Amino acid sequence: MSDKRIDAVKKLFTSQSAKVDTNRGEAYYETLFQKCQERLDALRELPPVSNRVDFKQAIFDEGLDRRDFLKWASATTAMLMLPASFTPLVAEAAELMNRVPVVWIELQDCAGNSEALLRSDGPKIDEIVLDIISLEFHETLMAPSGHQAEKQLEDAIETFKGKYLLFVEGAVPRGLNGQFGTIGAKAETFEDHLLRLSKDAAAVIAVGSCATFGGVPAAAPNPTDAVGVMEMVHGKPIINIPACPANPSNMVGVVLHFVLTGQLPELDSLLRPKFAFGYRIHDNCERRAHFDAGEFVEEWGDEGAKNNFCLYKMGCKGPMTFNNCSIIRYNEGVNWPIGVGRGCIGCSEPDFWDKYAYERPMANANIKAPTGGVEKTVDEFGLGLLTAAGIGIGIHAVGSAIFGKKSKVEEEA
Repeated sequence: MSDKRIDAVKKLFTSQSAKVDTNRGEAYYETLFQKCQERLDALRELPPVSNRVDFKQAIFDEGLDRRDFLKWASATTAMLMLPASFTPLVAEAAELMNRVPVVWIELQDCAGNSEALLRSDGPKIDEIVLDIISLEFHETLMAPSGHQAEKQLEDAIETFKGKYLLFVEGAVPRGLNGQFGTIGAKAETFEDHLLRLSKDAAAVIAVGSCATFGGVPAAAPNPTDAVGVMEMVHGKPIINIPACPANPSNMVGVVLHFVLTGQLPELDSLLRPKFAFGYRIHDNCERRAHFDAGEFVEEWGDEGAKNNFCLYKMGCKGPMTFNNCSIIRYNEGVNWPIGVGRGCIGCSEPDFWDKYAYERPMANANIKAPTGGVEKTVDEFGLGLLTAAGIGIGIHAVGSAIFGKKSKVEEEA
């Protein structure tokens, strides 16, 4: 892992909006530490789910040393919003990830989240997923196909009944009685496939915008009647990791949290882990100072664009999008959309393709804005507001008033 990414994650950890909840007190974290240690001790007594290579050997084979791994563990501890004292436990949890079986299925999708996971950084994919995580089924990564693949899936869900984590990538098409999407020799519909596999899962993890909120398949006019996983699966723990694609760091973080505690992380009103989606992109954006100063790109290629001014006027949806893209970034922490001069399109929000994926500010979109401005949290907005058809934020008027700044955008809002 690059030092740049580690520094960025630690910056997130110490930022005002993402620091450890000190209100819980020292006693809370002492108790949590003890529970996590007991959980890990119990897991260590279990044999690996599959005959995977030794964790430390995998690290060595990839040219990484113990120092590299501990740097990664430190950054991951920060990302999970745990005190630094938990770093040894996170490191131990990573070593025990092969005690938790994972079944990964793909529905109505482009496989972009699988591609993102394949490009996850430090430790590399063949350590974290293929060697460390017990990945029992994944159509894209596995060697078997056809009837052999089906048999491997059936064996996995029977052997690990009630214990496996079910990762779901892709939306669920319900149109034509589910015939828009079928799988396998028996032509099982995606809907039936999902319901059958989720029944015996310990938890269901929806990965990417399609699996969480329907994504592009559910965009108007939604010909396949596509929906997200949480609209189909009930009575089962569900966690949403949206974005297009989801950041692999957040996927690995959820699994690590489950290994460490035996539970899913704290979620917001949209079932997203707060360690990743508990604050908005706008709050940690590298161009935030230009927003506060009223300095904007007015058109592509102008002087504002050359000087990395704020992209709000060009349609950036960072002020109403909750994610950690601006801190974790992609491609080993090298960059992210706004870093390359392209505004955020809100892909981790419900119905983003219909609401946000256009190059104009929300103030010009004729969409009624909820109150609260840039300082509102996702739960203060609430599930009802975020999923309502008319959501939007004429954000800059409130932001300018707070910071004593004036601009033309204030008039537009």
